[in-house]
Amino acid sequence: MMMTDEWMRVIDMAEELSDMLLRSEVVKIYRDAYDRVYSDADLRKEILTFTKMKEQYEDVQRFGRYHPDYKVIMKEIRLQKRALDLREEVAALRLAENDVQALLDDIGRIIGLSVSDAVKVPAGDGVFTNSSCGGGCGSGGSCSCSA
Repeated sequence: MMMTDEWMRVIDMAEELSDMLLRSEVVKIYRDAYDRVYSDADLRKEILTFTKMKEQYEDVQRFGRYHPDYKVIMKEIRLQKRALDLREEVAALRLAENDVQALLDDIGRIIGLSVSDAVKVPAGDGVFTNSSCGGGCGSGGSCSCSA
């Protein structure tokens, strides 16, 4: 494919969009939250411990109840996850991550729709985001959503 003026304009606009994203308030809040989490030595240690426990949890999942440490690991992973979730810094980071993801989803949707209404773009987190669905599909398809 040959590089044309049109392609150069697209690349320039993509770089401009990237710069705007990196300077945005949403990304600044995310970076601040990330720095607060990972600059705290105790919190980093908790995260590392949780990550190791998560590896054990995944091993237990392969065998289910028949794993010899099933009950111990299942209880411990829940306790560690809850302890992390209750940390203010972790909660702020998760909210900031969600805000950045929403911004990126919106940008992707705008770009896709600017090409054509028929362009399919990933939207949301996989949970029903179609407004005609109303957030849940217990109606067997009568809500006319695309699920």
